[in-house]
Amino acid sequence: MSHLPQISEAEFEVMKIVWKYAPISTNEITEKLLRTTNWSPKTIQTLIKRLVNKGALSYEKQSRMFVYSPIIKESEYIGQESNSFLKRFYNGDITAMLSAYIENDKLSETDINALRSLLSKSSKKGDDSYG
Repeated sequence: MSHLPQISEAEFEVMKIVWKYAPISTNEITEKLLRTTNWSPKTIQTLIKRLVNKGALSYEKQSRMFVYSPIIKESEYIGQESNSFLKRFYNGDITAMLSAYIENDKLSETDINALRSLLSKSSKKGDDSYG
């Protein structure tokens, strides 16, 4: 995976909209973000421009509108951020991270059951590769 651009929290909010609705116009992005933020339309346009400059978004001019699409995949970006967090705070040790969450009651019973299910699926994949 190549290095992906650094995206601020505000830019990430714009990206979530684009990932979900692309291709999407400036007006549609603005309309959706005005429902969930107190940002001005000018602020939203600035964030969109920054994302284009960073190589996170591409655009096409259609008539008098600009229509945006993501250049980077959501899963790649989330994966990079998760790995960065894990390395920064837990030296890459996922067991230490999960232990800290469990000890501080940050995981619900539902979360723990979901993790068990994921681990079970993962270990079955591993078993198949040795057969």
